[in-house]
Amino acid sequence: MFKKVLVAEDMDSINQAVTMLLEDIGIVDITHSQYCDQAWLLAKKAILDNYPFDLLICDLSFKQDFRDEKINSGQELISKLKTENPNLKVIVNSIEDHPQVVRNLWDSGNIDAYVCKDRHGLKYLKQAILNLNEGLTYNSPSIEKALKQKNLLSLNQFEISIVEYLSNGYTQNEIEKELKKRNIKPSSRSAIEKRLKELREEFNADTNPHLIGIMKDLKLI
Repeated sequence: MFKKVLVAEDMDSINQAVTMLLEDIGIVDITHSQYCDQAWLLAKKAILDNYPFDLLICDLSFKQDFRDEKINSGQELISKLKTENPNLKVIVNSIEDHPQVVRNLWDSGNIDAYVCKDRHGLKYLKQAILNLNEGLTYNSPSIEKALKQKNLLSLNQFEISIVEYLSNGYTQNEIEKELKKRNIKPSSRSAIEKRLKELREEFNADTNPHLIGIMKDLKLI
């Protein structure tokens, strides 16, 4: 069974329930963090201490407060922690059940289970932990149902990146430079212009801002 668990969750009541569940199955080394930046620092310290976490249970959304966070979502936290510790097992425990969000996370290769916080969420979370302990993956029933939808859209890293940069106010020249820094190909301005035109046509968007709005509504970015 897992020995050291990091729970990234900003709701006290859920933290308490998850703690009771973990202790019930024999896990006692449990660390909680209500902030993504703090969770990342805790994980980094654990690696430096040669006693890394072997399981992360992570929400996707964290309510903003007075703290100025550099890591603003569970998805970003998961990506960073997997880079630091590729052997880390990850369970998403979230109310978010949008099919595209779920598919994007599985396609990233960064997660091992996805549990929806619903009426039976704790039961499914326990099953997810047991499955991962046996080397298996897991989706709670509502997540499994969401993934079976046949109309899911799929965008590659290049397409997601150019629209995300655009939504953050980058010019196409600046996007080209950022793509090259991240070694995302293609990265030329002509490729960026061409793909944005194609995306506008595919999503029936009149302008780039219209395209950004549509893709945000669909939770593609």
